[in-house]
Amino acid sequence: MDPAPAPPTARHRRAGSLEVLLIGLAVLALSASWLRGVVVDRPLLGTAATVFSGVFVQALPFLVLGVVVSGLIAAFVDAERLASWLPRRPAAAVAVAGVAGAALPGCECGSVPVARRLYAPGRLGAAALTFMLSAPAINPVVLVATAVAFPGQPAMVAARCVASLLTAVVMGLLWSRFGRDGWVTVSRLRPERTAGGSRWTVFGDAAREDFLQAASFLVLGAAAAAALRVAVPPWMFDHLAGHLLLGVLVMAALAVVLALCSEADAFVAASLTMVPLVPRLVFLVVGPAVDAKLVAMHAGMFGRRFAVAFAPATFVVATVLATVVGLVALGGAS
Repeated sequence: MDPAPAPPTARHRRAGSLEVLLIGLAVLALSASWLRGVVVDRPLLGTAATVFSGVFVQALPFLVLGVVVSGLIAAFVDAERLASWLPRRPAAAVAVAGVAGAALPGCECGSVPVARRLYAPGRLGAAALTFMLSAPAINPVVLVATAVAFPGQPAMVAARCVASLLTAVVMGLLWSRFGRDGWVTVSRLRPERTAGGSRWTVFGDAAREDFLQAASFLVLGAAAAAALRVAVPPWMFDHLAGHLLLGVLVMAALAVVLALCSEADAFVAASLTMVPLVPRLVFLVVGPAVDAKLVAMHAGMFGRRFAVAFAPATFVVATVLATVVGLVALGGAS
């Protein structure tokens, strides 16, 4: 007689990224009093902590929205089917994707995971990157926030929308012409679906994976923005009034450094009354397209080669187009 099969042994599950995240949050919560004392005694550290918390807290809800959409796309949308919905001409596909960005009410942190999930070689890749740039800058929430921050200046709202849309479309066209799919780390773009799992299982797995990956690089980007924030001398703003080119360059660089959420940056720009409107428009257009946290997120989700090529090109295109649109739409307004 064959011996009875041994009862199944319990499988020891190793702690994963989610458990590490929860443990880290618990440790931070328990040490809050000690950390508060350290920050209070050091003003610069307190400023950096405030910037870090502001960037992360502002971005987190929209990051969650983005990964939820990303998970839904992974579970219910095939890249091939999506490609069939786009026009066959690459230029037309990019234009459609740019306008479609208005349908995602989130910030740049949420659009990156969505673009990551949509990316595929060919015109779909260019369309996904166009959508990634346009969604955080021309959606209704951002435009309403800009209108509230700049009351009585509808030209500022229109200029931001036009310059941001042009930036997204131009970058999409440039990628379709000069971009290389080999610059993108393919293994990070479309994870394999769970074998035999339901669509909702796929949704949960994809959303969790995207959140942990995007949040980790959001933390790195927010930390970099906080560190750079304390290094910017306050007297710099005194030299911007009356110097258009200097103002444009400084405000473009400041947008990269501060890494503000696109739904809050208008209020920061509105408070800089000593700076002319055109440089402030550049600040609003460059920020949602390329900043410290986005470069880190792009490197983590698309690969370093992509980030090295995409970020500088986006910075130049956004700065030039925002300046041109600002000069035309805003003129000499201050």
